[in-house]
Amino acid sequence: MFRRSDRRTKDDGTPGPRSGAGAIAAWAAIAAIGLTSLDTAARAAEVGRNELSQLVANSTGTDPADLSERDLSGLDLTGFDFKQADLSGVDLSGADLSGANLQGAVLKGAKLTGAKLKGAILDLAILRGADLAGADLTEVSAFSAVLAESNLQNADLSGAQLICNLNYANLEGARLEGAKMAADMKNQPMGLMRVSLKKAKLKGANLKGADLARGYLEFADFTEADLTDANLMRVEAAGADFSGANLSGVNLRKADINGARFTGIKGRDEIIDLDTAKNLRAASFD
Repeated sequence: MFRRSDRRTKDDGTPGPRSGAGAIAAWAAIAAIGLTSLDTAARAAEVGRNELSQLVANSTGTDPADLSERDLSGLDLTGFDFKQADLSGVDLSGADLSGANLQGAVLKGAKLTGAKLKGAILDLAILRGADLAGADLTEVSAFSAVLAESNLQNADLSGAQLICNLNYANLEGARLEGAKMAADMKNQPMGLMRVSLKKAKLKGANLKGADLARGYLEFADFTEADLTDANLMRVEAAGADFSGANLSGVNLRKADINGARFTGIKGRDEIIDLDTAKNLRAASFD
């Protein structure tokens, strides 16, 4: 119901363009059809939101709406409450989900390339394998969310709260300036809740001023990333690669850097408490 058809005129061997009044009339008819199609597309977006509202209206956490595999691309879904809906494999590319409530929603393998999710709530959501390349995720809340194996290449996560699973995620070129990923030691009812970036790709990412304190960063790729003034206090970064990264003002107090690589880094002399790092001798420096 939400899929948009892509109709193309086929070359069926009919005669070429007519001349005179006949040609003018033909072009007028084509223009009218084009305008009608645009009007229909505009109405379809609104109908899509209304129908979605109806589908989730009576859903509950134990009986969520099934919206899987639907084409919702380009829709205006600002502030929409999905009520933990199943959005597995859905196409939300280019959609506006700013301020939307996706708490507890399932978006496994969903396509959200170029989508706008500024200020959206992704707490407890499952986005394993989702494609969020180039998406706007500024100031989102993703507490205990699963974004493992997701594609966040060139996405903007500035100021986002990311106490979540980002294992094996692609964050190359992503913007995480001021992102809040540190463990909240005052709110740990189920053990240590922290960001997990095991084997994540963050090559060339912007992490200026990001807080990753106590994060799990083992074997993560931070090559050529900008970590200026980032907080890496007590992180577990064994085997992580910081080659060519900017570490000016980075706090490495009591961080475990066993086997980590720091070749060609910028700002080594400005690293805070490097001498307190665990397994310092087992790390590689120039």
